[in-house]
Amino acid sequence: MNAVFMGTPDFAVPSLLAMHEAGWRIAAVYCQPDKPAGRGMKLTAPAVKVAADRLGLRVIQPVKLRDPAVLAELAALEPDVIAVAAYGKILPKSVLDLPKLGCVNVHASLLPRLRGAAPIHHAVLSGERSSGVTIMRMDEGLDTGDMLLWEVVVLDPRETAGSLHDRLAPLGARLLVQALEGLSRGTLKSVPQDHPRHTLAPKLAPDLGRIDWSRPAAEVDRHVRGVTPFPGAFTFLDGKRLRVQEARAVEGRGEPGVVIAATPEAGIVVACGEGALALARVQPEGKKPQSAREFLAGHRGVAGARMRGPA
Repeated sequence: MNAVFMGTPDFAVPSLLAMHEAGWRIAAVYCQPDKPAGRGMKLTAPAVKVAADRLGLRVIQPVKLRDPAVLAELAALEPDVIAVAAYGKILPKSVLDLPKLGCVNVHASLLPRLRGAAPIHHAVLSGERSSGVTIMRMDEGLDTGDMLLWEVVVLDPRETAGSLHDRLAPLGARLLVQALEGLSRGTLKSVPQDHPRHTLAPKLAPDLGRIDWSRPAAEVDRHVRGVTPFPGAFTFLDGKRLRVQEARAVEGRGEPGVVIAATPEAGIVVACGEGALALARVQPEGKKPQSAREFLAGHRGVAGARMRGPA
């Protein structure tokens, strides 16, 4: 059977590799156009394009799927199925209706919970105890299609968005191949979602990483983990941005945002609305990440200083 794969970031790469290893004839790989990245804003290819090039697969990077020329090119591939994993664009009905087996999506949550663009981050941010992957048939709604396969993953108490991403990506790849095999044999039945139970995982706001020290320490701790490594938690110290890469809620009391302890043993302890947060690893503006011990060795007078939260 002919297959088309649509995906863009790192999360989608294991799914593409799994389909290729399973012997699917991938007529083309669709991903978003190259974008500027890094300090030099150099035009950079998405992870899926890099992987597809290594496999010798045809790569197509349309700006708009609704473009008649793009639709004609896709139709000419005559795909029996379109597999989608974090493509980053909404598929129009003209694309959804094209393959006879439909469009199958790898969604990084247990639907109907956490529908939307950022289910991995929001699973940690919202304090979910479990998450997982759902393979679903795509329809015109926002992750509302019938479910084909799913598997639960229990979140670790210290789970970060990064660690959960790395656990769910290979799981999604395995389930995708199982689902495609079942669809091709006609042995897999779909199950409607329990729509009234749905929750949302919207696109990450540009300023999401900014720490609000007025919140309880447990929530700030979860917030840091939910945006690590991307987009990253940050605050301001002496007018300069300070990224917080690792922290933990601890006992402590003081005015929210004030550093109530700063020692190599305790780390940088900042008072929150309730309790305190011990910063274990930080990245000062314009410098490399460093441990709290390393930071304090080069910064005196931190104790008593104020971390700035929202403007």
